[in-house]
Amino acid sequence: MPDSADNFCYRHPDRQSFVVCQRCGRTICPECQTPAAVGVICPEDMREQRRTAPRTTPPLRRRIARLGSSGKPVVVYSIIAITLVVWVLQLVPRVGDTVTAAMLFNPVYLYPDASLFQPWRMLTSLFVHSPSSIFHVLFNMFSLFIFGRILEPMLGRWRFLALYLISGIGGSLAVVVLGAGSVIGASGAIFGLMGAFFLLARTLGGDIRAILGIIVLNLLSGFFIPSISWQAHVGGLIVGLIVAAILLKTRTERRDWVQPAALGATAFALVAAGTALVFAFV
Repeated sequence: MPDSADNFCYRHPDRQSFVVCQRCGRTICPECQTPAAVGVICPEDMREQRRTAPRTTPPLRRRIARLGSSGKPVVVYSIIAITLVVWVLQLVPRVGDTVTAAMLFNPVYLYPDASLFQPWRMLTSLFVHSPSSIFHVLFNMFSLFIFGRILEPMLGRWRFLALYLISGIGGSLAVVVLGAGSVIGASGAIFGLMGAFFLLARTLGGDIRAILGIIVLNLLSGFFIPSISWQAHVGGLIVGLIVAAILLKTRTERRDWVQPAALGATAFALVAAGTALVFAFV
């Protein structure tokens, strides 16, 4: 080709090139070339394209999306960390008794009176355990780790969190229905995970004999060990089955609001039922 100024990079006149920018048509050398969908683009046009390109995803949402794609059971690890921190606080003299008293659940806290009504205790009780026994908290957290690392990737983080918390509310409701005093521990939520795992495995055609045996064994142990609230176990198991059924029935629903609405309605119904029962019989 003829040796003319048009055959030299406009940014580096001493560098010969026969490649032009697809947007402005100016000659650019390899150093100045940015690959595009078709051909290459010069640095000025590339900056202009980036400046004018619409930002379809805000930076915060991009960071959240990257967090959600890591594949790690972040919710499981977070619950375990919070629970262990609370348990350590329960060991601190004078502070521990205050923490336990502020977070435990008793049916009286559902009485609809301004001085008593504290329905959030149906959830906070999941994060406190017996400070006198390390086995209580370790067994529950080990069970959460075993079932959670399977269920969280399967369901997604927010669905898994909803399953855990709503199952815990179900365990607290069973304490009201079946009669018990003050309770602490995550056993109701753990049994909810077991129930959900059982139903999901059965639906997917998996072998359910092992999980069924674990559920039966742990249920029976609750009836023979005085310090264990078998009521919370039963309630958590039933509600875990219900939540899993909701997730299965709505998994193909195209309207995004159906599943959160169904889960929210379930949680509200459990709290309302407990309040109604306490008001009627206390």
